[in-house]
Amino acid sequence: MANSDTISLPWRDAFQRFLSDAGGRIGLALILAWILIAVFAHLVSPYDPNVLVGRARQAPSPEHWFGTDMLGRDMLSRVLHGSRVSLMLGAISVLFGIVPGVSLGLAAGYFGGWVDALISRFVDALLAFPSIILALIIIATLGPGIFNVMIAVGISAVPEYARLMRGSVLAVKSQPYVEAAWLVGNGPLRIMARHIFVNANAPLVVFTTLQVGNAILVGAGLSFLGLGAQPPTAEWGLMSSEGRQLLQRAWWISAFPGLAILTVVIGFNLLGDGLRAALDPKIRAR
Repeated sequence: MANSDTISLPWRDAFQRFLSDAGGRIGLALILAWILIAVFAHLVSPYDPNVLVGRARQAPSPEHWFGTDMLGRDMLSRVLHGSRVSLMLGAISVLFGIVPGVSLGLAAGYFGGWVDALISRFVDALLAFPSIILALIIIATLGPGIFNVMIAVGISAVPEYARLMRGSVLAVKSQPYVEAAWLVGNGPLRIMARHIFVNANAPLVVFTTLQVGNAILVGAGLSFLGLGAQPPTAEWGLMSSEGRQLLQRAWWISAFPGLAILTVVIGFNLLGDGLRAALDPKIRAR
């Protein structure tokens, strides 16, 4: 019990520091709001997002707060339902990146030697490509589609996760408690899972929060190019693309999905900054 209290106390202190950060609280509120919207979109949307409910390109009005698109679908309903696709894209793509990336980083940092050299060269090769270019290469191989975008965005983040985790492991593995765990007979997998990872995951938590926002932004960009979600899916990047030729006559078709992307990405960035201020000892010491 004492050990559990010892482990949980730093995280409890970090949570209290996070709550004292105004930016972090705003980011958390924005994200929670969008999560609630995504969960209850079918209840709060005034119309079905794929049903024609009015005249095409109808300007915002009391009947249609965000106007209608070029087919006559309610834009407010499509933006609300689009939160489901975008948040799911961010969460699943991060999962595709964090699992292999953290595994590679743990192995490279813990074992060192030729294992570290081999993994580091592989990571360096992936880092030679900008993440968006790497995602485009993967999409070109797999084909367009929202699930393929999740895979592409996730894989493009693998080298960053691996490099971050490797650095964290190198800073932790020389600690006395790691050596003690090895001396009492714990195997490498147990040491990495129970003693290294749990004490080296603070930077990972911050980076993952920021990466979700980045994944949503990159995924929306790929959908904007026609490589992600396909019509009639309500997805923010696709909706912005559908209205790009009508900006002077029907600005709302692109503007409101763009504002949705802006608010959710800002929310994750503010949350990440708040977590970094709470968890990073260098920042706390200033």
